[in-house]
Amino acid sequence: MNEWPGVRLLVAESWDEDYQHGKESLHYEGRAVTIATSDRDQSKYGMLARLAVEAGFDWVSYVSRRHIYCSVKSDSSISSHVHGCFTPESTALLEGGVRKPLGELSIGDRVLSMTSNGQPVYSEVILFMDRNLKQMQNFVRLHTAGGAVLTVTPAHLVSVWQPERQELTFTFADRIEERQHVLVRNEETGELRPDQVIKVESVRSMGVVAPLTREGTIVVNSVAASCYAVINSQSLAHWGLAPMRLLSTLEAWLPAKDQLRSSKDHPKDSSAERQNGIHWYAEALYKIKDYVLPKSWRHD
Repeated sequence: MNEWPGVRLLVAESWDEDYQHGKESLHYEGRAVTIATSDRDQSKYGMLARLAVEAGFDWVSYVSRRHIYCSVKSDSSISSHVHGCFTPESTALLEGGVRKPLGELSIGDRVLSMTSNGQPVYSEVILFMDRNLKQMQNFVRLHTAGGAVLTVTPAHLVSVWQPERQELTFTFADRIEERQHVLVRNEETGELRPDQVIKVESVRSMGVVAPLTREGTIVVNSVAASCYAVINSQSLAHWGLAPMRLLSTLEAWLPAKDQLRSSKDHPKDSSAERQNGIHWYAEALYKIKDYVLPKSWRHD
């Protein structure tokens, strides 16, 4: 309606009970449609396909000049989140010593994070790169010898200690193997120490949350992890989010910001609570990565 006033969306086919499609067609499950414009102007179909992608269809095909084919995955289909997230029930440690579920975190909360040399530090949550509490998703679950359990999407970066080289690196969660070491918070000393991974499994769970701290790291369920995903460089990902850190700093300097946060009618986490999906800046970075980064740097 906004793109072409007066032109309607034409749904040529949807549910099929007459078996006029192939044996495995999604039309039999009500998960596929073929669409066109009411004026049958084929010059519009390229843009129509693009609009279908933006509308959220999982698959859009423009193989015919007569129509656009679109389909969606079933709610029970297994997929890998292409970004990086934790489960909402996973917890972070606040500066005051209270553990808080990630699904309840607010922008401005100071949570336990990690410096570049592996030291614990509290860092402010400045935004959520992704937040969807209703999305079913596949996760990797890491179990350590000390009892820590981290549940995270496959493309997320997790801190890994290399004892042979005495070096701290970041590795995609689905590439971590048993007997490798991750950094885990010691409850007695508060230090981050290497703990051996004894079990790696795949699980499904509801909800994804990806808080971004100013430090670019976060300790979740006592395990140190990155706030980033998809590319295998913590430093490059952190550099890519520099504009958001700068924007957060500038907003903190504005007098109106403090007034807004102190207002009972506008709680500081209201924007986070309204967010349902990927942050616009993170989405932009995910879209351009295929054009500016070598394939070997990206999670496949």
